[in-house]
Amino acid sequence: MDIATPSTKPKYSSPIMMDPAPNSTAPAAASAVSSPPSRYENQKRRDWNTFCQYLRNHRPPLSFARCNGTHVLEFLCYLDQFGKTKVHHQTCQFFGHPKPPAPCPCPLRQAWGSLDALIGRLRAAYEAHGGKPEENPFGARAVRIYLREVRDFQAKSRGVSYTKKRKRTTKLAEGNGSATTIII
Repeated sequence: MDIATPSTKPKYSSPIMMDPAPNSTAPAAASAVSSPPSRYENQKRRDWNTFCQYLRNHRPPLSFARCNGTHVLEFLCYLDQFGKTKVHHQTCQFFGHPKPPAPCPCPLRQAWGSLDALIGRLRAAYEAHGGKPEENPFGARAVRIYLREVRDFQAKSRGVSYTKKRKRTTKLAEGNGSATTIII
């Protein structure tokens, strides 16, 4: 499938398997029920269609072959207008407070976690539509740096740190055989 044309319909396998030899003595073929696409697959398809629509509405319109990391960054900035996360400016009196006591004029933006998940789905959709992983504009260095900067600034703005979760391991305690969780 051409990566420039969005897939509007998910591909389902046929729910009925036809018997190749209808006169054989074998019983009729059982019908195989295909499951509907997962929530993730539906979201990935919607995100892909939204990005393709953005490219079509871009002035001048862009073909997907000419799309690069800069256009992905423009798309992420465009999505900021629909955000629901309050991001305080450094000059705001509530900068660094996770729960400000009063309203302020700071803008609403897309949350870092939402942008990160969106880029992950779009990277997967690009490759599912025939794009080469090494040419994936959603994996461009500029996009990764932008996401890191958004994460760090939103963490400072709200006074919350985004630290990687540590891996937990379970080891048996000496002697009594009970399990103990150790955080590495």
